Amino acid sequence: MTAKTLSSHSGPAPAPPPWHALPTGEVLAQLACDPDLGLSATEVDTRRAREGANALPEPPRRSMLAVFARQFKSPLIYILFAAAVLAIAMAHYGDAVVILAVVLVNAVVGTFQEGRAERSMASLRRLAALRVRVLRDGQEAMIEARELVPGDLLLLAAGDAIGADARLIEEAQLQVAEAALTGESVPVSKAVAPLAESTGLADRRNMLFSGTYATAGRARAVVVAIGSQTEVGRIAGLTEAAADPQTPLEQRIAQFGRALVVAALVLFVAVVALGMFRDLPLADVLMVAISQMVSMVPEGLPVAMTIALAVGMQRMAGRGAIIRRLSAVETLGSTTVICTDKTGTLTRNEMTVSALWLPGGLEVSVSGTGYAPEGQLSSGDAALLPLLQAAALCNDAQLLPPEEARTQWSVLGDPTEGALKVLAAKAGMDLEQLAREAPREAELAFDADTRMMATRHRFAGAPRRVFIKGAPEVLLHLCAADGTAVIHAARAAADAMAARALRVLAFAVVEDDVLDPEAGFDALAGRAHLLGLAGQIDPPREEVKAAVAECRAAGIRPVMVTGDHKLTGLAIARELGIARDGDRAVDGTELERMNEADLRDGLAHISVFARVHPAQKLRIVEALQAQGEVVAMTGDGVNDAPALARADVGVAMGITGTEVAKSAAKIIITDDNFATIVGAVEQGRVVYGNLKKVILYLFATSIDEVVVLLLALLAGYPLPLAAVQILWINIVTEGTLTVNLVMDPPDGDEMKRTPVPRNDSLVDRTMLGRVLLMSATAVLVTFGWFVWRLGQGLPIDLVRTETFTVLAMCQWFNVLNCQSATRSAFRLGLLKNPWLLGGLALSVALQLLVLYAPFMNTLFYTVPLAPASLLPLLLLASSVLWAEELRKLIARLGQRRTAQA
Repeated sequence: MTAKTLSSHSGPAPAPPPWHALPTGEVLAQLACDPDLGLSATEVDTRRAREGANALPEPPRRSMLAVFARQFKSPLIYILFAAAVLAIAMAHYGDAVVILAVVLVNAVVGTFQEGRAERSMASLRRLAALRVRVLRDGQEAMIEARELVPGDLLLLAAGDAIGADARLIEEAQLQVAEAALTGESVPVSKAVAPLAESTGLADRRNMLFSGTYATAGRARAVVVAIGSQTEVGRIAGLTEAAADPQTPLEQRIAQFGRALVVAALVLFVAVVALGMFRDLPLADVLMVAISQMVSMVPEGLPVAMTIALAVGMQRMAGRGAIIRRLSAVETLGSTTVICTDKTGTLTRNEMTVSALWLPGGLEVSVSGTGYAPEGQLSSGDAALLPLLQAAALCNDAQLLPPEEARTQWSVLGDPTEGALKVLAAKAGMDLEQLAREAPREAELAFDADTRMMATRHRFAGAPRRVFIKGAPEVLLHLCAADGTAVIHAARAAADAMAARALRVLAFAVVEDDVLDPEAGFDALAGRAHLLGLAGQIDPPREEVKAAVAECRAAGIRPVMVTGDHKLTGLAIARELGIARDGDRAVDGTELERMNEADLRDGLAHISVFARVHPAQKLRIVEALQAQGEVVAMTGDGVNDAPALARADVGVAMGITGTEVAKSAAKIIITDDNFATIVGAVEQGRVVYGNLKKVILYLFATSIDEVVVLLLALLAGYPLPLAAVQILWINIVTEGTLTVNLVMDPPDGDEMKRTPVPRNDSLVDRTMLGRVLLMSATAVLVTFGWFVWRLGQGLPIDLVRTETFTVLAMCQWFNVLNCQSATRSAFRLGLLKNPWLLGGLALSVALQLLVLYAPFMNTLFYTVPLAPASLLPLLLLASSVLWAEELRKLIARLGQRRTAQA
């Protein structure tokens, strides 16, 4: 609702005032907002209770009944209904009851699993919620955008998403991308001045709109509308949630399923033809043919895939990786290159200024670590004062002391700028007093292309000064007035600091009262005077070196893409194992001079890309992809969005990342840690591996049923299984195990395997060989037992019951076979996956029920077996386990010989 409704009223809400036409003072007055303090916590609670959450109306959630009804919209279910009708027509009411019960159980399980998946996705969406920066009670705070209320003061910087409609009250070179709302393809420059009331939406330069984002500059704005009363909220089409397209894996599984449906139809025709050729009762043949057709359709596969993805996403979220696109889960397993930022991802992002250099050659060391202003400078030379003033004033960070909610000193804002505030505090400066004595009057906001920032300050009794900070190689070009000797000495000092793995910033001053945003830094060229250099240390994360080694073992190549000096990046890369002997670093200038052929030829030996701008990140991604690599790229800035979107897996930083970067990425890393990315890759391989296990299991267990039936028909034997028994094995025995198989935890060797090929076949040669071995063994023992027992002249009901039980037991052992392609089932242990253990226990209990419960005997044409006979049947069925164990042993021996060679 709009802020105009802040006072209580009855009747329809009045139209909102023309906020764009009002002066900022009147806007603030109408919204009862203090421009220096923002709203109080009490006032926020009052307004939220009255206005509601800042959220668009969500589409109504499907009821449990609707989800249940949706389970019946499946060709498989239609086939089963046809079988039930056929059973009733033949007066086989027991068969009809069984079939309908199977349909009901399938629907209940599907409803439960779909509900579980939806809840998982909802919880993940909450983790990835948009966050905004506000001023409340005089303190900056990060909150979820849905918590905004009319009158809140938004604090915006480049890359921030705008979470509500707001009126500008202060801005510095603010530009906003409004294509999502107005269709304007280029960012729009904003201004504070009021406009005519008739000004159209696209021309309201003093307004900010929900769903857009800042691309440059900074601003303060007061929220005027939230939720459905925003301009986006008024557009009904934007409130409808679009369904995610199918991922490539989902498409391949759907194609695989369709192929099996065709095979099932062919099987149906073949069974009916053979039955008629043998003059078997047509009704019985039709029932068995339908049951076999059902057994060939992998109805458990879509549910298993949904659960596998949901479980994988939950596991990743638990380890700090929030998946925003389903396709990322499968692509992670195929990743061959990870292009990662350095600061905060490979390092701790706990910047500490440890060295200073002044023109004239004075070097100063700084003690202390972290953000606590505890430490000393090795020199108190008066020449340090201008450098320290520049470090403290040309700075947007805040140094926050410990309090109840914080147990230690911390920084609000960029850690690099926070370290500069700590430096000034260590030198004895009162930061608040300095800000009062030298207020900021104008600024050139930091820009990724210029890699510099400038601010103009008024000093009492002295000329205004413009302080500049930025990368040495660009800032030194502004300092030509200092002479070549100073410039060369500064470059040598910067290189020496960078070689010690320090992040280097240069500072300069212009004694002038002009800072022209239109002319930018060009107007300062030749008039700036170098103040000095500051070297910051950012130690590598302890866990990253092991994660890099894990990447190497997994066939994944890590590449550093950093905005730092190339010597700094190369020193860190060598320490972590990213750069090897013969590898080199390339900076943005060198990259600009390389043509595409040179870049692709050199990629194999370039481990560090330094001082690259966002457009070059995109070029690096495309060059790697052109060589067939599957690329994961990290990013945090607004201009990183194109590279994140182009990468196979875009990874945004959850702590330092802008909202724009997060929206372009497929994954958000909540702790900005490289090791978390590697963990997500491992989990992506686990998900894909578990899906392959399910495909193997369903494929193997479908084939053995089909072959046993066809052999009996071809050899002139009675039908070995009743139709309802086939359905039992297909729906109940397999159904209790399939979904639980995808819950398998990591095998432990996922990161010792090569990446999954992007076009990996769902049924490759290795899997096909395993299917044939397991199916052939199951057919041999099941059909062999059936023929042998018939030859002893035993009643057909007893023989069918035993055959039915042997086949069910084979599925129990097959699921153990499917847990690993090479590791013995005895080494894995059932306790590895308690879900599977529970599924096996349930399957065994249900099989005993169908054998010994009188009403189940009637429904499923079984007879109770002597308990002593179960052990021989179990031992016979275990043959499928021993056959696969022998194959695994041979495979392991082959791997060892290969490793030794």
